[in-house]
This record gives sequence, structure tokens and C-alpha cells, in this order.
Amino acid sequence: MRNRILSKHIGIVAVGSGLMGASIYLLMINVTLAHIEAVSGHVPFDMRPFGYGPIEAATLLEALGVEGRAYYLSHQIALDTLYPFMLTLTLIATICWFGQRMPNRKLVRFSIAFSVGSALFDYVENLGIVAIIWSWPEIFVPLVYATSSATILKSALTTLAVLLTLLAGLIGHVSLKQTFVHR
Repeated sequence: MRNRILSKHIGIVAVGSGLMGASIYLLMINVTLAHIEAVSGHVPFDMRPFGYGPIEAATLLEALGVEGRAYYLSHQIALDTLYPFMLTLTLIATICWFGQRMPNRKLVRFSIAFSVGSALFDYVENLGIVAIIWSWPEIFVPLVYATSSATILKSALTTLAVLLTLLAGLIGHVSLKQTFVHR
């Protein structure tokens, strides 16, 4: 009984946070990040999964100008403060929902760890971007490399967390099918 109630609620959390997270992501992609790219002619920091160096950072910040840098801080960073939490909540709720039917919980633990790591590195990335923009026109090279590393790690961990969640869904689905076949 308790597991059925938990299953129902965790599913609602997964779907609800997923819808909210997807809405924030679409807003960022179609509005704030699109605006930053349109103003600067360059890909924003957030959308460079393989990182960037000091020259790319300086080129983007110079092209953004004063208003573009202020927009990055006030609009993009504001939304990207909400998004990592919503994505992580979605992934954790979904993996727990799927994981209820899995015989081995190791995949669930790895997915949760990658989800939390993804959010942490997204927040480190955001703090780094804020520091890079605030320090402009100076470019503190170690800060750029640290922020770029956070971007790369965020991208890798997000990809792994999503793939493991999908794998858990597939394994859970197969386990559920086998349960009904053996009855």
C-alpha cells in the first residue's frame, strides 16, 4: 500500500517538475540564450558543452556590450538558477519512479549522483559566468578555465544522468513485462 502511494506521488513529482523544467529550458533556449546569441553573434557560455578559453570569453563579452552583459546577468542567470534544480528534481523523481521495479538499485544510485553532480556544476558554472562578467574588461584566465571546466562537467554529467534515467526506464519496463508474463 505504502509503495503504491509513493509510486503515485513520485510520478506526479516527476511529471510536474519535468513540465516546469522543460518550460524554463524552452524559455532559455528560445528567448534568453537566443537573445544573447543574436546580440553578440556568438554562442553563449551555457551552450558550449566542450568549453571555451579566454579568447572566446573575451570575444563574447566584448560583442555583448554593456547592455548584453547586463541582460546575461539579469535574465539568463536568473532563469538558470531555477533550471538545474528543476532538472535534478525531475531526474531524481523519474529514476526513483522507474527504479521501484528494478531488481538492482545500483543504477538508481548512479543516476541520482550524476543528477546532483550536474546541478552542482551548473551552479558553479553560473557563479563563474557572473564572476567573469563582473570582472570585465579584465579576463582572469584561471577563472575562465575553471568556469569552462564546470560547463564541460555539467554537460557530461547531465548527459550521463539522462541516459541512465532512460536506461532505468527501459529496464523497469522490461522487469514489469516479465512480472506479468510469469503470472
